[in-house]
Amino acid sequence: MIKFSKYIALSLLAGLLITGCKKIEDFGDMNIDPTKVPNPTTRSLFTNALQALSGSVTTTTGQAQSLPALVVGNNIGFIWAQHMSEGPYLTSSNYADAAAGQAYGAYYSGALINLQKIIDFNTAGTLEAEPGANGATNNQLAAARILKAFVFWKLTDRWGDLPYEEALKGADNLTPAYQKQELIYADLFKELKEAAAQIDEGGTGMQGDVLLGGDMARWKKFAATQRLFMALRMSKVYPAASGLAATEFNAALPDVIGSGEDISYTYLSGDPVNNNPWYVNYSISNRNDFAISLPLVNYMKANGREDDPRLPVFAETLPNGTIRGLEYGRITQINIPNAFSRLGNAFRQQDSPAYWLTYAQVLFAEAEAAKLGWIAGGDVTAKEKYEAGIDASLALYGVPDATFKSETGILYNPATAIQQISTQRWIHLFLNGWEAWAEWKRTGFPVLQPGPGTTNTAGIPRRQAYPVADRTSNKENYDKVIVQQGPDNINTRMWWDKL
Repeated sequence: MIKFSKYIALSLLAGLLITGCKKIEDFGDMNIDPTKVPNPTTRSLFTNALQALSGSVTTTTGQAQSLPALVVGNNIGFIWAQHMSEGPYLTSSNYADAAAGQAYGAYYSGALINLQKIIDFNTAGTLEAEPGANGATNNQLAAARILKAFVFWKLTDRWGDLPYEEALKGADNLTPAYQKQELIYADLFKELKEAAAQIDEGGTGMQGDVLLGGDMARWKKFAATQRLFMALRMSKVYPAASGLAATEFNAALPDVIGSGEDISYTYLSGDPVNNNPWYVNYSISNRNDFAISLPLVNYMKANGREDDPRLPVFAETLPNGTIRGLEYGRITQINIPNAFSRLGNAFRQQDSPAYWLTYAQVLFAEAEAAKLGWIAGGDVTAKEKYEAGIDASLALYGVPDATFKSETGILYNPATAIQQISTQRWIHLFLNGWEAWAEWKRTGFPVLQPGPGTTNTAGIPRRQAYPVADRTSNKENYDKVIVQQGPDNINTRMWWDKL
């Protein structure tokens, strides 16, 4: 982000020098079309932001993506969550590529700056945000604020403390300070509440919205659902039923998504710039880098029937009729095709959706909240919500099975409830790697171990390291954040990640 901002600043400086030359003035306004706006419209900025985020949220591979790519290090999410294992290339599952840090600049210079421009254009009332073409002003502002909060939530849960309040100011601040994660969370709650209250459901919805179709009632549910999950993320920091996390959880609960209201990004068949990245990976690039992980297969078979209805959906069935998981974090490289199960067909079609927020997640969150005493009902409610979460997950993946929740090891047990809820949530979050990894860090379940080829003796990473460029381009603030958060390595626990 810092390097990109410097390039922006240099470009602006060059532009000022050029326009200051007398000869340029001789051309007058002959090259200016008075009927066109000088900047993209807010609807196009919103579409661009959503497309750029589509693969990064659920950590698809993004091979050969021609969208504004945010795919640097994106495969790490589903690898660190141990949903998938590597075969011919062993860099992410042994954490060899993690110590040097991962870049986050593309998020700031891409989706986030686009969303900030939507806010700025609407605040200033410029032609780029004209309500007739782009949606009611309050709805443009609300949608941009909610999506911006969503991106920052995902980023802070990966890196911890980040440039936030001083970010997105371009040449006005090339070296932003790193805000504490606790303060980022506090402001995200504020932004989501204010943005939801700002929505005018009677006005024209946000145009260019390729996620929710400009349905502002659904954006209000999006904001509440994010708040619910953020509140649960703070369970170790504020565990009490009367604490901040439980209070925020209960405040969000009435407005979250319900049955049939899953939020997913829809890719398009026949649109080469909007194909599902897994389709691009397998069918265009002809790559076979990943297979379903053995830990995931083992957990999905740990029940009375030694199978899970979702497993044949998640994983390819091999020619011999079996599903075979690949050892996680291998020492030696291995070829995958016909030997180990690759990603299931349902996830690698041109138009296979990418799930962002789902009803099953909400139910698992409610189940855990009931067990923690945050909502009423104790084990009775926890069992009800847990079983409903399993049913919703199976239904989402097209394999409804009313008896599965009663199988050995799946049937709710008050003594192991948190472990059961967490494990079923982890399975349900298949390929939503960063979210699955964050929830694993918070709960410790399912029990996962680094592979035999690990280069990190401390175990599975707890955060991503900052990009190397920050150490020089923003050195003063980088040095401060090391004192503020802790050593810049993959084993430092962030604010909400408590033992």
